Amino acid sequence: MRTIIPWVLAPVFMQVLLIFALMFMMGRARLRDLQARTLRVSDIALGQNVWPDKTAQIGNAFNNQFQMPLLFFVLVIFTLMTGKQDYLFIICEWLFVLLRLGHAYVHVTSNNVPRRFQLYVAGTLLLMLMWIWYAIRVMAAI
Repeated sequence: MRTIIPWVLAPVFMQVLLIFALMFMMGRARLRDLQARTLRVSDIALGQNVWPDKTAQIGNAFNNQFQMPLLFFVLVIFTLMTGKQDYLFIICEWLFVLLRLGHAYVHVTSNNVPRRFQLYVAGTLLLMLMWIWYAIRVMAAI
């Protein structure tokens, strides 16, 4: 089962890459706004959300990566600790990450809320099913 570990971790690496990409996009947008004097550092010193819409949009996409993906990361760790990962789990991992990529893409481009919500719900439902399936597999071994 040891040879499956890189396959289990590959989607995790992709999700982490997405987080870093959004972080750099957000940083670039914020720096651009500060250099253009769209706002002052004192305007945002206490975390006020006064960024221009496009910059806030990217920031929201970044922040969203610390919601459902957190449960994804924890699930992957648990499956590795318990040896309950299999090829179906890997397929589900990739589907989840692809849905997160789609969600982030919509978030930073068109920000079409109905489309973004559909992708969010699909990813959330998939992750919930992954957790249920994992829980059944763990509890059945008791």
